[in-house]
Amino acid sequence: MDEEALIRAAQAGDHEAFERLVKQYDSSVLRLATNLLRSEEDAYDVYQEAFLRVFRNLPKFRFDCSFNTWLYRIVNNLCVDYLRRKRVRRTEPSVLETEEGSVDRLASVPDTRGFADPERRLLSQEVHDRIRAVLDGLTVRERMVFELRHFQGMRLKEIGESLGTTEEAAKNCLFRATRKLRSELGGLL
Repeated sequence: MDEEALIRAAQAGDHEAFERLVKQYDSSVLRLATNLLRSEEDAYDVYQEAFLRVFRNLPKFRFDCSFNTWLYRIVNNLCVDYLRRKRVRRTEPSVLETEEGSVDRLASVPDTRGFADPERRLLSQEVHDRIRAVLDGLTVRERMVFELRHFQGMRLKEIGESLGTTEEAAKNCLFRATRKLRSELGGLL
């Protein structure tokens, strides 16, 4: 069954078709939310809320845009809302002070690739940390556009649609984000 047929079946109440849609997009939605929020736990909450909203609003989906554009717009809006609420609440710091020193709670997934060289592992971790710090320094919109373009592989037109803006605005935002990354990571590139 192609995607449009799956969507139409899900709109008609076919729960199996909806499940197949979720399975088709679940890893990319979770990856997008994790990369934008920098917290697996928060990303999982957004992931669940996104698919709940899709389930509730799927009957209203009119095929004006692609399904993934519509879905990513939902995820992006949820992430922006979450980041705004978090900024206002300022609940928990990302860096905890322990007896062993500072621990960054956002450094979630360790690099498990089989590097035999400890020096190479250390260098890789330093590069990873530096890139992460620069990405964290981007505005939310810049990070979203960069993520959607380079990690999700979306075209600028789709990015603009999913963010509720124009292709040109998405292109300008990507340009600013790339320029900031190049400026900050000049020695690494």
